[in-house]
Amino acid sequence: MQTYLIPCLLGLEKLVGDEVRHLGLQDVQVENGRVLCRGSEADCARLNINLRCGARVILVLGQFEARTFEELFQGTRAIPWEDYLPRDAAFPVKGYSISSQLYAVSSCQAIIKKAAVERMKSHYHMEQFPETGVKYQIRFSIQKDQVFIGLDTSGEGLYKRGYRAVGVEAPLRETLAAALVILSRYRGRDPFCDPFCGSGTIPIEAALIAKNRAPGLHRSFDAMDWVFLPHSVWTDAKDEAVSREFHGEYDIWGGDIDPRAVAIARDNARKAGVDDAVRFEVADVKDFRRSSEYGQLVTNPPYGERLLEKEEAEELYRVLGKVWRGLPPKWRTLVLSSHTEFERTFGKTADKKRKLYNGMIKCDVFMYGDRV
Repeated sequence: MQTYLIPCLLGLEKLVGDEVRHLGLQDVQVENGRVLCRGSEADCARLNINLRCGARVILVLGQFEARTFEELFQGTRAIPWEDYLPRDAAFPVKGYSISSQLYAVSSCQAIIKKAAVERMKSHYHMEQFPETGVKYQIRFSIQKDQVFIGLDTSGEGLYKRGYRAVGVEAPLRETLAAALVILSRYRGRDPFCDPFCGSGTIPIEAALIAKNRAPGLHRSFDAMDWVFLPHSVWTDAKDEAVSREFHGEYDIWGGDIDPRAVAIARDNARKAGVDDAVRFEVADVKDFRRSSEYGQLVTNPPYGERLLEKEEAEELYRVLGKVWRGLPPKWRTLVLSSHTEFERTFGKTADKKRKLYNGMIKCDVFMYGDRV
């Protein structure tokens, strides 16, 4: 059994934990900013291909306590690097340290690199390593003197699904967009709308969820080229994911006042393979109306920090509040915003709030449920 560490945006830990349990992994531990679990080598592929909200998948090779550089060196050198890294492997080191005696990240990187090299020297009987081959990204985290060291199996972050080559300003990460859809409890049956769709990320993630399509199905991962992982685990994981897809008709809509954004959203939907399930239109939020009894409105309007002045953002929130009050009472609405006066300008205190981060911006998800 292998141990996997899945970092995630703060606030998404429970959602990632639920995803991991649904995939059948064991010993799932939900911690601040990450989820730990245990599974087989085949689960490396399954996690990468199927996770919607996790940031990346790290194969944990070592876990120990270190308060000195000597302890960090010895703990790292004890890892059997020769079982994972071929003699020509490229193995850069990245990581972070929080609330620990060893706080200088660059020094920790150097120590970990040196320890791995020393271990490999004794096995390969080489003094220098060319690092001209496949990349095996070493990642470490040190929290309260507890060290985790492993290999980043994902490469590029899992939020890079591969469909958004071009974006508009202030893009929403795909992992966070998927989390908003999941929090809305959307399952593909009711209408789903985003009146501030921008480059279309939220409606596209809703379409992927409605179809039960694995978000990583059409992208590559660094571990696909690793010698100790058989290629069959990736083909098997993809076949399994495809067999679980749903096929039906869905009412998913995105609107934006910017014609360029709508054109990009349509192209992104095509690249994601969901252009048959989602439609985008140039539309002003003040004209938004829906008559169906049930539905979800999930959106990420401008915050007033990057795209608009705060006063302009507040006016948009007032308009959105008016639109919300005109919706049928059984609609569920989620709005992501960092604006401290959102509820006041929207005109209604949220039924629930949840703290999340959009990149480095601290936000709240304001949740409004049935009004009956």
